[in-house]
Amino acid sequence: MKTMDRYEQAAAYHHKGFNCCQSVLAAFSDLTGLSEQACFDIGGGFGGGAGTGELCGAVIGAVMTLGLLTPVDPADPAASKKRTLSYGKELQARFFQRFHALRCHDLKKITDFAASSSTPAAQRLGLTIRCDIMIVTAVELVEELLREREETAQ
Repeated sequence: MKTMDRYEQAAAYHHKGFNCCQSVLAAFSDLTGLSEQACFDIGGGFGGGAGTGELCGAVIGAVMTLGLLTPVDPADPAASKKRTLSYGKELQARFFQRFHALRCHDLKKITDFAASSSTPAAQRLGLTIRCDIMIVTAVELVEELLREREETAQ
């Protein structure tokens, strides 16, 4: 039986009915140490831009993941917060660069979403549904930032 990669897993969560935030967060449960259920519970209120159409739930799930993977140093919470905010801002900048929007409301207005996506994982999986594309893009960006962090640390 073939094991799903992180992108396939995130899209599969969404196809089961989980929101964008839950799908991204749960795709990283193996790294964050959260159970799938905890990811679903934590992310439950953040779909549809937290129900207001504001910041995309996939972006929220990605920022949460980065926060969990860059834990706070109790001896220096200010520096920890600055580092985590930096990752979150960079992720949002890269997401905006791809889709020219961060707000769920604005993203839902894009009519030719698949054609406007340059996301390799979405293309490889043949995704055409806008939220699926945003979910795998958010996963891709988290992995990209984690890879860069590892390369910088070496």
